Amino acid sequence: MSNGITLSAGVRANLLSLQNTAQLMQTTQNRLATGKKVNSALDNPINFFTSQSLQSRAGDLNSLLDSMSNGIQTIQAANNGLTSITSTVQSMQSTLNQALQDSSWQSASYSIDSTTIGTGSVKNLSFSGGGVTGTVNIAVNSIATAGTQSAVTAASSYLAPSVAAAAVVNSGKYDGLQGAATYTFKVNGQDITLDSTTSGSQSGDTLAHAKASIQTQLDARFGSGTFTVGSNIAGDGFSITGKADGTNDVTISNQAGTGAVAHQASVAGGAYTGLGAGETYTFNVNGQAINLNNTTGGTLANAVTNVQSQLDTAFGAGNFTVTNNGTGMTISGKADGSNSVSITGQAAAGGTATAAGIGLGTTTNADTGTLDQTVTGLGLGTTTSTSTGTPASPYNFTVNGDAVSIAAGTGLAAAVTSINSQLSAVNSKFQAVANGGKLEIQEIAAGGTALTLGGPDASTVFGGTLTNTGTAAGVAAVKTVDQLVSAINGDAGLTGKVKATNDNGSLRITNLSLADLSVVGANSTQVNGGTGGSNTQTIAGNTVRKGLVQQFNTLRDQLDKYATDSSYNGINLLSGDNLKLTLNETGSSAINIQAKDANGNTLSINSTALGINNAANSDFDSNTSINSVLSTLTSALSTLRSQGSAFGSNLSTVQNRQDFTKSMINTLQTGADNLVLADTNQEGANLLALQTRQSLSTTALSMASQADQAVLQLFQ
Repeated sequence: MSNGITLSAGVRANLLSLQNTAQLMQTTQNRLATGKKVNSALDNPINFFTSQSLQSRAGDLNSLLDSMSNGIQTIQAANNGLTSITSTVQSMQSTLNQALQDSSWQSASYSIDSTTIGTGSVKNLSFSGGGVTGTVNIAVNSIATAGTQSAVTAASSYLAPSVAAAAVVNSGKYDGLQGAATYTFKVNGQDITLDSTTSGSQSGDTLAHAKASIQTQLDARFGSGTFTVGSNIAGDGFSITGKADGTNDVTISNQAGTGAVAHQASVAGGAYTGLGAGETYTFNVNGQAINLNNTTGGTLANAVTNVQSQLDTAFGAGNFTVTNNGTGMTISGKADGSNSVSITGQAAAGGTATAAGIGLGTTTNADTGTLDQTVTGLGLGTTTSTSTGTPASPYNFTVNGDAVSIAAGTGLAAAVTSINSQLSAVNSKFQAVANGGKLEIQEIAAGGTALTLGGPDASTVFGGTLTNTGTAAGVAAVKTVDQLVSAINGDAGLTGKVKATNDNGSLRITNLSLADLSVVGANSTQVNGGTGGSNTQTIAGNTVRKGLVQQFNTLRDQLDKYATDSSYNGINLLSGDNLKLTLNETGSSAINIQAKDANGNTLSINSTALGINNAANSDFDSNTSINSVLSTLTSALSTLRSQGSAFGSNLSTVQNRQDFTKSMINTLQTGADNLVLADTNQEGANLLALQTRQSLSTTALSMASQADQAVLQLFQ
């Protein structure tokens, strides 16, 4: 709305310029007052909100620095504990090494009271307590005993070593070849061929020729003596036998025959007319006369029976078979076709009998049999067959290392003689005897010599028990100091626990233990084999090592206390606690710090986890057991150093992240300030320039106003 005042153009222009200058001065003065060129979103929304976002992230990161600082101190606390624990373990090692160097074992010296000990009964020097388990008795004398021989007896009756058995294959009945027929087969993969020729290396027309031909071919293929061809068990075929020493086998395969099957010769008669009184029939079968009359041929049945009987008598049973074919008789040869049937000389006499009534024709009536020329006629079957040779198998074993051999086929008595001859030749302390049908090896004289049987056939001959130790004949005597020293030091129950020495003719007993050792069988000065209070002595234990045991256990307790006291702000990494540190403002980056073993399992650092057990006095009895504990401490130090390295790596990671976070905060804050802070130098120059402009604008406005005032002069 207009105020009704009219300004000239010059005044209005100068007034507008002066107003703009005043506004700019106000803005510049505000920037100088706040130090910011962007004080609100109205000044520059992009810079304002970007700066706020950067400042917000910087604030979030800054809040993480405290947890990182606490985490660093927690790791430092755990490292302090590890350092102290490591020093403690090293001190425990020093304690153990000191124990190794200590040899202040207690001992006592005794002479031998031979008169009191005597030889009437066995008397002992008994040890208990100290490091000894239970009671160990050492005889201080010996009494006369017979002794027993060391001996090993076979578990079962003696069986002679097997002799060689040659491989052999027997054929069945062999049918000689005829015409163009052939037999073929393989022996151990080599071809054998037979044909019907009557001579030559393949002749197989007869069994005799076939055997000779097979032998010839085998000798040519394998060499003379490798196989022997003979007769089979029945005598109607052949056999193939391997080497007599059983070192080869006989395998028959690929059997074949090219001829026809066997044909049984047979003449079938026509109707037979029975003979009446005074009537007779005569005919020849293969030249042998057959006679029938009213009694023997009155009926067909009688005729069949009597013709069979006469043929069996003339040719032998089985050569011909006479059967009733329903109307007449049939005469057949052998089933294998090895003979023929020829009927001749048919005739009849008396009454009304005629030759035709016999039913076998009136002229020569014959049929020829033929042998089987197929694979069946060979007699070796149709499938592969193998006979395995068995070489001679003598017994070989050792008697305390001395070699002994029993030849194949040797009986028990001969075996005993052979073994004793072999053992005598090497001056062995052992001999062989027959014990109830069993073979036994025994000491010649009871001497307590250990017997050990070995070698390839020891278990076969004697069974599972191959060792035995008898007892030497005992001689009545009181043991000398040296014998007692040897017996005590050689007893497994006293080894490393009690030591005996010869102390200028006296027996010195040393207690190799921290506990007191009880010795029964000696008074204060002499070994007498007695019992009771006056004959019971005590040898004290090692007090130096006992004190070191207490020192070791005290250090172990301190180790656990260091581990317990290594917490910071409620977190103890040595107890397996987990320290989780968030490393960025979104929580997407974090680190979990926790003691772990080599397999990644949570680990508590204490004596139990390190395998350091509370020491008992017995643990310091021997250097071996002390070295075992030292080995455990070495392993524990390795674990501590490994965990210290892991904590060191974690500490470095957190410290690096702390430095990184500080740098990021500085970067974010600098970036945020760059977006909103004003340049005071620039703004001061701007203010000076605006002040100058304002002064000029005021002067210009004044001059413009003077032009308007010139009009007033007209009214004066």
